[in-house]
Amino acid sequence: MGKFVITQRINKEYQFNLKKGNDIILMSEGYVQKASCHKGIESVRINSQDDSRYDRRVAVNEKHYFVLKARNGEIVGKSQYYIIKSSMEKAISTIKSIAPTAEIFDETL
Repeated sequence: MGKFVITQRINKEYQFNLKKGNDIILMSEGYVQKASCHKGIESVRINSQDDSRYDRRVAVNEKHYFVLKARNGEIVGKSQYYIIKSSMEKAISTIKSIAPTAEIFDETL
């Protein structure tokens, strides 16, 4: 079971993390308004189901990661870094399975 956890950064921006258990598998960008953060979560729910929305990348340290993009090309989330590509692919599969029904927990209330 997955969950979206909304928090607030030191600079007062809102962000969400998609978690499975205690593991963060997708981190959002910062949002000035909480309503925009909720829209970002809805974007993840929708776009996570389309494999073409995942931009698979390799960092300068040669670790694998991905960004999830909305239909308009904006990045709605970024993964952690993975030593092996298959771990990154497993995380993508996990997001596809848990994001549509993941509960939202707002820790800013």
